[in-house]
Amino acid sequence: QVQLVESGGGLVQAGGSLRLSCAGSGRTFSSYSMAWFRQAPGKEREFVAAISWRGDSTYYTDSVKGRFTISRDNAKNTVYLQLSSLKPEDTAVYYCATNGESGIYYSDEKYDYWGQGTQVTVSS
Repeated sequence: QVQLVESGGGLVQAGGSLRLSCAGSGRTFSSYSMAWFRQAPGKEREFVAAISWRGDSTYYTDSVKGRFTISRDNAKNTVYLQLSSLKPEDTAVYYCATNGESGIYYSDEKYDYWGQGTQVTVSS
């Protein structure tokens, strides 16, 4: 069983930055790939970024490339998402997720474990 807890969301002006954290439980956390998704009001949940279990491979949706950075610290069982140059369209609830294995997937249907989400609001 894996438990995930996100933190770090908040209200920020356009152009600003935030760092989201996702703390995971479980002794094999370092063996799992991790991902961030987001869901804006009235929209479906969408893939944002993912990172391999060793942290040596990262993946991003096109709309955040060059602005967001995913990273992990396996010693702390934590995954981060650095959000920079934020835009109002980045406003959403951000979720971290894992499938409990090393595979990387872009579909939320492939992920079994989810955090409760953290709200990011970007004002114009």
